[in-house]
Amino acid sequence: MPQRAEAGYRLHRLLAVLTWLARQGRAPVSELADRFGLSPDELIADLELAACCGLPPYTPDQLMEIMVDDEEVVANLGPELARPRRLTAAEGFALVTAARAIEAVPGTDPDGSLARGLEKLETVLGDRGRLRIDLGEPPFLAELRQATEDGAQIELGYYSASSDEESLRVVDPLNVVTLDGRWYLDGYCHRAGDMRRFRVDRVLSVTATGKTVPHPGPDGAAEDGSEHRTPDVGEAAFVPGPDATVARVAVDDAALWLVDALPHLDIDPLPDGRTVIGLAVASTVWFDRLLLRLGPHAEVLDPPELMASGRQAALRLLARYQGGH
Repeated sequence: MPQRAEAGYRLHRLLAVLTWLARQGRAPVSELADRFGLSPDELIADLELAACCGLPPYTPDQLMEIMVDDEEVVANLGPELARPRRLTAAEGFALVTAARAIEAVPGTDPDGSLARGLEKLETVLGDRGRLRIDLGEPPFLAELRQATEDGAQIELGYYSASSDEESLRVVDPLNVVTLDGRWYLDGYCHRAGDMRRFRVDRVLSVTATGKTVPHPGPDGAAEDGSEHRTPDVGEAAFVPGPDATVARVAVDDAALWLVDALPHLDIDPLPDGRTVIGLAVASTVWFDRLLLRLGPHAEVLDPPELMASGRQAALRLLARYQGGH
């Protein structure tokens, strides 16, 4: 997990903590941290965010009352957060639809907590068993799943929408996932020399190379001694597309909002107090605009072909401005 958790992950975690606190009222810091798998410092940092939140119209009397010391958390979150949710029929149907879509993903436990909760909700709505969600399967999905399960290296024929080109890529497949209604293959791309995410509906062909995928050892290096590292992406929040260039951008505190605002690959502190953020750059136009916005608060450290992007973008903007006067 990166040093600073993703905004979405932190939000879900905080909502779980607040729901529990709304019913209990108070708890020792150590007990609450253990319950939700947090360190005491992470727990306190999340609760400090919640102390600034509340219900409309967000007047002082509508904000959450959370008091934290070294030993205990005391919370008065009000009855709105503690009471069970009352859903309208439309909200209930939307929730059932989303849950059915999750259940349709291969590997979902058909007898798990999601299935049991869904059965109860459908019974209340009087719609039990009447809604089905089918996720369309693009060509080659079965072959990619099989290659992933077998640990078989493959050669992909792939169409890139950003460059409008077809290419052949040797890939070590590691995971097949569905996100936002689309199927993706995560794997080590030998052409890019790093992890990449491929849209399955843009795969044109799948051919086995006859080689097996080198499994990562404890340090992430391939156990067969090969040069590249094959990381575990099972919990990765973001994997760049096949044509992306990875840029390392050093930012000061004024630009740390990038961590929560943009998908990133990793973050690392520098001795001078700045933070290096790994960004996937698929469009130089987008990257130029980002650097113009960051101004003196960012420096591109790598790759060399992007190091002067900010200065060049500023010069082009200045020339356009001067030409208009």
